[in-house]
Amino acid sequence: MNHNPQSGDGKHDDDTALSDFLASLMEYTPTIPDELVEHYLAKSGVQCPDVRLIRLVAVATQKFVAEVASDALQHCKARQASVIKDKRDKQQKDKRLILTMEDLSKSLREYGVNVKHQEYFADSPSTGIDPASRDE
Repeated sequence: MNHNPQSGDGKHDDDTALSDFLASLMEYTPTIPDELVEHYLAKSGVQCPDVRLIRLVAVATQKFVAEVASDALQHCKARQASVIKDKRDKQQKDKRLILTMEDLSKSLREYGVNVKHQEYFADSPSTGIDPASRDE
């Protein structure tokens, strides 16, 4: 009597699932181009002739970027919500979210990436916006 869950058909099912997943990578076109992934893999000293592995790296990178952007958006919403609470007596006309480097830095710091950036990119969030669109 064998009580090992990895023996027999379980291992075969895992191999089949992995094979199916790798085959699906050949049909999937990730947002990040294969050439870009190949460039950065080569720059890191990795030569990979298997397109499936390159696409796997692209999908993992895409997921990472999406998670960082989502977290940065949450930081942005929290920051702007606190600004609105501070200015309760003023009517907030502009409901656009303005993602700052501070929001992105906080999000990346949660993933262990420290970003050094200039202290000021602009005098205010509205710098560089067409004056006619500021009053909308």
